[in-house]
Amino acid sequence: MEDVDIIYHNDTGISFKWKNGIANTSENRVQLVFKDMGFYLLPEEVVVFSENIQIAKHRNPNCSRCISSEICERNILLKSPLQKMDFAVNAFELNEICDLVEGTIFKMRLHYYLEFESKN
Repeated sequence: MEDVDIIYHNDTGISFKWKNGIANTSENRVQLVFKDMGFYLLPEEVVVFSENIQIAKHRNPNCSRCISSEICERNILLKSPLQKMDFAVNAFELNEICDLVEGTIFKMRLHYYLEFESKN
């Protein structure tokens, strides 16, 4: 893990940026890994993903109380930030993915704010 800067993690996944010098990487992109999948996204795409999560939560308001992945049906369609890819999740997974994405956005914005303030 010395090749990455971890942004945020929870029990479901992790987000990080590859450190400079790694071949074929853009320092602006974020690696978001959960459910055996990895997304290599621009910050704007992470925000779009957050919006997609909120839409999925709004469409399934009664599913917000799931306490375990094992007792929930995987019946929520979540649009990924990639145009041609969606996936099915259950309410527990949706809440965990939401936490991962929201935590990532918060930490990215905090980092940007601190960088901006230190330059002024």
